[in-house]
Amino acid sequence: MSRLPFITFEGSEGSGKSTQANKLAARLQRCGVPYILTREPGGTPIGESIRELLQFAPHNSNMTAEAELLLFEASRSQLVREVITPALERGMCVIADRFLDSTTVYQGAARKLDHQIIDRLNAFAVGDCIPDITFALDVDAITAESRMQREPRKADRMEQQPEEFYERVRQGYRELAARESKRIVLINGARDQDEIANEIWTTMAVRFRAVAKPG
Repeated sequence: MSRLPFITFEGSEGSGKSTQANKLAARLQRCGVPYILTREPGGTPIGESIRELLQFAPHNSNMTAEAELLLFEASRSQLVREVITPALERGMCVIADRFLDSTTVYQGAARKLDHQIIDRLNAFAVGDCIPDITFALDVDAITAESRMQREPRKADRMEQQPEEFYERVRQGYRELAARESKRIVLINGARDQDEIANEIWTTMAVRFRAVAKPG
C-alpha cells in the first residue's frame, strides 16, 4: 500500500472507540504523521445535519429501520467523497469513528434488516473506499451502559435502545470480526485505556511501518 492507511474504529455505545480514535490521532500527531479524524454519522455539513436528525431531533422517535439505514448511507456517501477520499489522495492518514461496519451490525444484526440489501447499499455508498484496518472494541452491555451513565450528557436515540439490542450489536461485531479477520482486529475494550491504546499502536507498527514511527 503506497498511501497512508484508512483506519476505522467500531463498537457499541460505551465501548471506548471514540476515546481510542482520539488517542491514536494524538499519537500520530506526536509522530508528525499527517492525518484527519472524522466520524459517522457526520463529518461534513450535510452529515452533521443527518446526525442531528438521527440522534436528537424531537420527531425521530418513530423513525423506521429502513429510513434509519438510508440516512446513515447518505451521510456516509457524502463523507467518502467530500472528506475521506480527498484526504487519502493528499497523502493523509484517515481515522474514522464508525464506518460501514456500523451499518452491517446495527441495521443488519441488531435491526434485522436484509443483509444483502445492506451490503449493496454499503457498496454503493463507499465505492472502493474500504478501511485498511478496523479496530472493534468489544465490551458487554452492562459495562457499556455503566460507562454511558457516567458521561454528563443527554443520551441520543441510539443510546436508548433496550439491552437485548446491544447484545445483538456485540454479537454482530464478533461475528463480523471472525468473517473479516484480516481487516478487523477485535479488541477487549474492558481494559485500561492506555493498555488498549498500546495494543492498537503495536498492531499499527506491525502493519503500517510508515505510520508507526517512534512517539
